[in-house]
Amino acid sequence: MAGLLPLAIRSAGQAEQVSWIGGPVRLRYFLVVAVVGMACARAPLRGRGPVRLAALAVPILVLPGLLLLIASLVRPLFVDRYVLYSNIGIAVLLGAWMDYFHRLRRWSRTAWIAVVAALAALVPSSLSLRTPQSRSNDATAVGATVRQEGRPGDGLLYLSGRQRILTGANPEDTRFLTDLALAQDPVSSNTLAGVELPARDIAARMLEFERIVAVRAVGVHSPANPQEEAKTSTLRRHFHAYGTTHVNGARVTVYLRDHGPAAKPVPEPTARERAVG
Repeated sequence: MAGLLPLAIRSAGQAEQVSWIGGPVRLRYFLVVAVVGMACARAPLRGRGPVRLAALAVPILVLPGLLLLIASLVRPLFVDRYVLYSNIGIAVLLGAWMDYFHRLRRWSRTAWIAVVAALAALVPSSLSLRTPQSRSNDATAVGATVRQEGRPGDGLLYLSGRQRILTGANPEDTRFLTDLALAQDPVSSNTLAGVELPARDIAARMLEFERIVAVRAVGVHSPANPQEEAKTSTLRRHFHAYGTTHVNGARVTVYLRDHGPAAKPVPEPTARERAVG
């Protein structure tokens, strides 16, 4: 543990890379493999070396998910897809359990039923976790929707700015749109989502466009900072939603500029808001 401390301290500065994690925690697969693994570990498994096989395999199976679940009580960190490597533990335990019955030369009906039940419980869930549908979002579909709904010259807005990664897979999807809040792109700023303009500049740029395509992640709350307040308040006062397309993990909304009586100008951020930003 002491040897990992420098890595933990260094990684803490990159905490925003997991800021997208949220929503319901899917525990089904983790709970199933943990229960099956613990049941297998109760058998007198054979192994060579100073460490018992169960003492090695059970922590590999249980600890990654358990530690992330405990940490999620403070900040959401558990994603079932990200603990698939712990399947090494369940594979070792199942193999050793089957070897135990093979050595006994006593494959009873109960043993066969247990094997079939374990496979029926583990295989479908394991396969489903490796499909695009198991992800909390589909970045390819989001980018394609932005390209389909946007017109050349439209403005592009991300609510919040960290959701810029949703269309980062294919730059061609946003090539003909203008990112209204972007000051520095992710490459030049050495960040995941880039650096955004001050709140007043974002609002001013938004008012230069007749159409804005807004991308919003589902189930993720925008941070309370002046930039996000400027985006939402400007849309509310000067635009109206023309149509929304729902894709896996996101909503893409086209906003049109209102040309009625002049709305109230977006107020200056307060000193407290500037401090938060």
